[in-house]
Amino acid sequence: MTQTIAPRVRVLVLLLLAATGLLLAGAGPASAHAALTGSDPQQGTVVDKAPDQISLTFSEKVAMSDGSLRVLDPKGKRVDQGKASNVSGTTYAVQLHSGLPDGTYTVTYQVVSEDSHPVAGAYTFSIGAPSQTSVSVSGQTAGGGVVGWLYGFGRYVSYAGFAVMVGGAAFVLACWQRGSGVRAVQRTVVSGWLALTAATLLLLLLRGSYTSTGSVGDVFDLSLLGQVLQTKTGAALVSRLLLLAAAALFIAVLFGAYDKREDEEKRDLTFGLAIGGTVVAAGLAASWAMAEHASTGLQTGIAMPVDVIHLLAVAAWLGGLCTLLVALYRADTPIERSAVSRFSTLAFGSVLTLVATGIYQSWRQLGSWSAFTETRYGQLLLVKIGLVALLVGIAWISRRWTGRLGDAGSVTLADAEEADADGTAVREKERVGAGAAGADSRRAAQLARQQAAVDAARRKRQRDADPDRFGLRRSVLAEAGVAVVLLAVTTVLTQTEPGRTEQDAKAATSSSASSSSSTADSSAAVTLDMPFDTGGEDGKGLVRIDLNPARVGANEMHVYVERPNGRAFDVPEVKVSFTLEAKNIGPLPVTPDRITTGHWSAASVQLPMAGDWKVAVTVRTSDIDQTTVSKNAQIG
Repeated sequence: MTQTIAPRVRVLVLLLLAATGLLLAGAGPASAHAALTGSDPQQGTVVDKAPDQISLTFSEKVAMSDGSLRVLDPKGKRVDQGKASNVSGTTYAVQLHSGLPDGTYTVTYQVVSEDSHPVAGAYTFSIGAPSQTSVSVSGQTAGGGVVGWLYGFGRYVSYAGFAVMVGGAAFVLACWQRGSGVRAVQRTVVSGWLALTAATLLLLLLRGSYTSTGSVGDVFDLSLLGQVLQTKTGAALVSRLLLLAAAALFIAVLFGAYDKREDEEKRDLTFGLAIGGTVVAAGLAASWAMAEHASTGLQTGIAMPVDVIHLLAVAAWLGGLCTLLVALYRADTPIERSAVSRFSTLAFGSVLTLVATGIYQSWRQLGSWSAFTETRYGQLLLVKIGLVALLVGIAWISRRWTGRLGDAGSVTLADAEEADADGTAVREKERVGAGAAGADSRRAAQLARQQAAVDAARRKRQRDADPDRFGLRRSVLAEAGVAVVLLAVTTVLTQTEPGRTEQDAKAATSSSASSSSSTADSSAAVTLDMPFDTGGEDGKGLVRIDLNPARVGANEMHVYVERPNGRAFDVPEVKVSFTLEAKNIGPLPVTPDRITTGHWSAASVQLPMAGDWKVAVTVRTSDIDQTTVSKNAQIG
């Protein structure tokens, strides 16, 4: 029966890896953890004249570079003056060039949120009147493509490596000190260290491209790497590498000097290693807490220590579970029931810690019960809770097998007699072989290898003889399988916008849209700006027409005439006419009354039909200098 387990294990591992890959691939681009909650001008609005600047407001502070906030004219040419600045709080602005013509402009942004995730988007607004634009606002995403997928995979490997390394070391120190001399356990913990180190280096290289261009070719761009090192995330990754050097020393002592000590000497060294290992593990966990969800939002002073404790509990549970699985399947030395029982107690404490810290984190990231079902973060969290519940259920089955587990050295009488018989036969062969070969050292080495193989086979039969041990192995294998998927869901969850932020952003967007719609309903005025030049001395200026409500029937019209410097222009005469060329209506002349210097008005301008009306304005600046300028306006 034992021989059939290996193929099943391989199939299960392949299926779990496939499920993990699907989860990571389905995650797509990293969701924005900082959401755009406001802008000036607002999306889709038409402003009378060109603004001096564009400002964006986010749900949290963001990091910007020279090209993070760009404003493009209808032809795709940049019209902003460069790097954006922090105006106040979470509002950022970029200055615009003066004298921008009418048309539709596109605002694009790509920034990095305070919790390290890239945020991108775009919207349009118009000056004077909407126009055709060659700029596309679709597909504005960040953290996608091959670089995004590799970054997500690197995050998963880093979490897995941390759990295996920290949990494996904790398992040895707290549950099975004899395991420090077991080669399979040593390889497991060292593999965790190697995985975390390699993943951290990969994330450091990918970070620059991940938060900017998304190009694979920029992965080895040293200038981008230099920028990354100056960020909070870059500092966290470098700190993690330094702590991994300390972790390497800890592992060397654990599997070197510690393993060679006698049991009494081990007790003294265990305390020191436990303290040192806890400090290093907490530091590694803090490298995540200081740069991700816990570092921004509500109660960061509480959230970051809670996040560290949460990660340590995850590592103690899942990493210890992985090490127990290796000990049950791969270790030559059978693991004692007492060691499994101690791990069961450790795992139970870890689960209680996870529940307590998880409740706090859920409240902090969701903010309401509705966010569980209305946001992607909440839905993923429900999946995670379900997986944890399933894992606890399987762990309860494992605990039952542990209670029925026999001592490590107990085997059936037949197995013991068979093992002794095998050992006697081999020793007899050794004596015969030694007598025939004399002092042949090569033959002696061969006989030694044969004896080692027999001893290993005997230990394996000894390990597998207990049927309860076999049941425990299967239940722990099932636990490990669920843990792999759980870790994948957790990785995707850390890349997903928190429910509280998502709902706040939706509320802000809805409020903005409602306000914009209300404004449009109450005042659908049309504003037309038309530069003019009568050709005479001091003949240049700007005439502005305000038509309210720009509908069929009576409309109120205001005419403003300004000099190039923006001051009121006292001209002797202004005339206006309206023509609907598609219906051959007009021109309908209107002579506004002078209100004050540069301001003319007409109380009732009758427009009989909806359509694209041509508005012509004749401006006279002297007895002989005048000109007519025109622009179309949609009425009705």
